[in-house]
Amino acid sequence: MQQSPVPPETPIYRRIADGLREAILSGELRDGDRLPGENAIMAQYGVARATARQALSVLINEGLAVPKRGSGVYVRQFRPIRRHGSRRLAQGHWSQGQAIWDADTRGRPYTVDEVQIDRETADDDVARVLGSAEVWVRRRRYSVDGRPVQLSVSHFPADLVEGTAIVREDTGPGGAYARLGDLGHSPAHFTEELRARMPHPHETVLLDLPAGTPVIAIMRTAYTADGTPVEVNEMVLDAASYVLQYDFDA
Repeated sequence: MQQSPVPPETPIYRRIADGLREAILSGELRDGDRLPGENAIMAQYGVARATARQALSVLINEGLAVPKRGSGVYVRQFRPIRRHGSRRLAQGHWSQGQAIWDADTRGRPYTVDEVQIDRETADDDVARVLGSAEVWVRRRRYSVDGRPVQLSVSHFPADLVEGTAIVREDTGPGGAYARLGDLGHSPAHFTEELRARMPHPHETVLLDLPAGTPVIAIMRTAYTADGTPVEVNEMVLDAASYVLQYDFDA
């Protein structure tokens, strides 16, 4: 009778990584906590520096930890933002003066910075959708719990929003969609296209992404009730920070 081969013993660096992972997932180590350094792992387990480095690399590659140059390796266990596609864009939400981000964060603190507003010549794709060669562009970055999570670039037909609050940093209660409603062009229908990709260098910097972290790119178009497009919004999300929820009827 042939005996089954004995499985090889789990490498020591894997066992070290397993212990650290368990401490992270159990809550013993929390988001932002510093993991034991290479020297501490070497002393505790009696291993070489290369083995300690391998153990930490496992957690970094899994997205559970992030290295900070000259400082160490830190837990990156961020509570995901649940982005509910239809709830956040419901007219009853922003038309009552609430920001659509209130639906995503549910009381968690968020900030908007890196705001840039410019009148520009639209690229071919945006110009084709909006039917306008000139657009006002709003660029901004959103952070939740102090962590950058999303970049957004909104394009509006220049003639439609010229001189309105949409071209100012503070668009007022309800944001740009409420202001479009004030103009008689309230968004009534949205389409979103999603794809996953690796980030561009400037996105990595602005979102403070660890190496190997992908992003979710979303392009949303807002239409009025008569089908007129009034906004194209290009969003880039830190994929590790989001759960995307969509509800469908059978």
